[in-house]
Amino acid sequence: MVRNTVQTDKGIGFGALFSILAVVGAVAMLAAPGQLGKAAGFAVAMIAASLAVVGAQVYG
Repeated sequence: MVRNTVQTDKGIGFGALFSILAVVGAVAMLAAPGQLGKAAGFAVAMIAASLAVVGAQVYG
């Protein structure tokens, strides 16, 4: 029995994209002047890191 399978690298792409976004959020957290800016950078970093793991697991 022959099976046609298609493999994709979406997991790597999503992981890389959201990892970069998480680093940007972490830098924003460190560089923001106010408490609200630091909190927003932390939120972006945490959400992006979570999405990087989810993207790698779903498409990996």
